[in-house]
Amino acid sequence: MGNEVTAIQVKGVEKAYKLYDKPSDRLKEALGLSRKKKYKEHYALKGVDLTIRQGETVGIIGTNGSGKSTILKIITGVLNPTAGEVTVNGRISALLELGAGFNMEYNGIENIYLNGTMIGFTKKEIDARMEDILSFADIGEYVNQPVKTYSSGMFVRLAFAVAINIDPEILIVDEALSVGDVFFQAKCYHKFEEFKKMGKTILFVSHDLSSISKYCDRVVLLNQGVKLGEGSPKEMIDAYKQVLVGQFPLPDENGHEFLADGKVSEAAARAGKKASLGENNGQEDLKGDMTVNPELLEYGTKEALIEEYDITDEAGRKTGAIIKGQSCSVHMTVRFFRDIHAPIFAFTIKNIKGVEITGTNTMVEKAFLEPVQAGSVKRITFTQKLDLQGGEYLLSLGVTGYENEDFKVYHRLYDVMNITVISDKDTVGYYDMNSVIQVTD
Repeated sequence: MGNEVTAIQVKGVEKAYKLYDKPSDRLKEALGLSRKKKYKEHYALKGVDLTIRQGETVGIIGTNGSGKSTILKIITGVLNPTAGEVTVNGRISALLELGAGFNMEYNGIENIYLNGTMIGFTKKEIDARMEDILSFADIGEYVNQPVKTYSSGMFVRLAFAVAINIDPEILIVDEALSVGDVFFQAKCYHKFEEFKKMGKTILFVSHDLSSISKYCDRVVLLNQGVKLGEGSPKEMIDAYKQVLVGQFPLPDENGHEFLADGKVSEAAARAGKKASLGENNGQEDLKGDMTVNPELLEYGTKEALIEEYDITDEAGRKTGAIIKGQSCSVHMTVRFFRDIHAPIFAFTIKNIKGVEITGTNTMVEKAFLEPVQAGSVKRITFTQKLDLQGGEYLLSLGVTGYENEDFKVYHRLYDVMNITVISDKDTVGYYDMNSVIQVTD
């Protein structure tokens, strides 16, 4: 097996959060005024074991809310576990909250010294690394300006350059390699390769399965805070895809296994599936692993209302995670409060930087050009093959129309839901052209 020295040992780690119905319950509990338990416990991690040997590159994958970032924060000491223990052998550099230790009033150089000192370096040691940091960040004269004047791209480049050039023995990366432009990302990956060759330990969390399969020696699959398995990248990526389409046996709290296909609704509920928005007549509508934005922006005349919405995969299961290349459907239910001559139903997908990547509406598609009456309810489904690159996206929905040449917005929900595209092959740009390639003599 080569080097058997353990770099990171995680034993039986649990992280529970107390969820209170109202702030006053939290206060009563803190003051000892409450006899009854006023909170529900939510486990972000439940009994996770993990051993990472020196020189290994280990990936952690799983859907949103599976506990990936939580375990990284516990390993780096940002969070304390509720139970279990963590042993780390070596100096860690964590690319989690990039630039968390930066002072916005200081300039770039001062922040490099500040960060280096916090990690435990002397001024002489930081001086020795200064040239490498500055050439890696490549932000020119801005390094002498206060960090508060930086664009977000420059800020991230400098933070990344500091974290990656301080000669860590263990590098911990959480989705941070998706920063900056394509050239900067390429530079980050080259550094990654260098680290691997130098025999450093790397722990890597990403939704980009092509990077996971390319760089990792071993992969750990988490789901709802439980470790489902670990093994080769191929084995675990295949298992992850099974989880996404509900075909992987998940343990319930009694240790029994069930298929995560939504048919066993009690078991799905026990596995901590999130309930949807709205009352839905008092019934819980399980939205699977869909993440609904609690701070969504909505506006419009409200003469028509989008009452329900979700995304389903090829098999009709509600989910916020879609495998690239598969078809998915965006659904919304709209209630009308007055007669409207020709409503237009629309959806848009943006990346997390706010760039509109794609979208369509019923007028463009010539799919619905009819009047509707007050009191009627329409259910709209957009079905398409999803060839977006792997990553995080935001969905917006709208119902609009034209009245006497004027454009009217009846109801619009911006960035209402998060969509994760799971991919093990990412090409350049926003979407895959599905090129067919021939090489002949």
